Amino acid sequence: MTHTYLGKTVHYEIKYKNRTSIGIMIDGYGNIEVQAPKGTPDEKVIKVLEANWDLIRQKVKEKKEMLNGPQEKVYKDNESFLFLGNTYSIKIFQDINISNDHIVFEEDKLKIYVKQLDEDKIRQTLKRFYYQKCKALVEKSISSYQKNFKTKPRSIRISDSKTTWGTCDSELRLTFNWRLAMAPPEVIDYVVVHEMCHMVHLNHDRSFWRLVGKIMPDYKEKENWLSLSNWKMTV
Repeated sequence: MTHTYLGKTVHYEIKYKNRTSIGIMIDGYGNIEVQAPKGTPDEKVIKVLEANWDLIRQKVKEKKEMLNGPQEKVYKDNESFLFLGNTYSIKIFQDINISNDHIVFEEDKLKIYVKQLDEDKIRQTLKRFYYQKCKALVEKSISSYQKNFKTKPRSIRISDSKTTWGTCDSELRLTFNWRLAMAPPEVIDYVVVHEMCHMVHLNHDRSFWRLVGKIMPDYKEKENWLSLSNWKMTV
């Protein structure tokens, strides 16, 4: 079946089951299945679809994009990048008189100022922006959660790891992936708490997870965000 609303069309399958409410399921391929109580009028199904229209279309888009894997970024105006959990487009300006290539964050844009319109220069400027923001955000979060710990980290470093969001070694040195600056603040807080808990428990035993849960009871929601978003946190 299909339905068009606000100029957009979605395809969906409806199944009638022994249930009391209407549910909307989206599988890993972006296919929509509406499960409704037996005898539910079509008008009621349509009403539920329209009430959740934006969310449905966004989830379908995300599922289909995930099937294609990470898309190669281009460094041109209006390309989109994540910052603090939101998507922003970039706007590139060439200015041969500036002392250093840099980024100004304004409203819904990441404005990139460079001396040369060179793709590698633009990419490095953007990466440096994330490094700087990540360090500031991580340090702020550590300061906020330090009250939960008797020990303090010996050092804090930002890295370009391809495999981990953060690490803590036996010398209490904390390292964080610069891509964390793309995540929502509460997710950054989770990664910080996770690594700070390793200052007490170096492995992932029950005591470790109890400590994480005590400080951040909803930590599993943050883990879920990281696992779902890992594929698109690219520069």
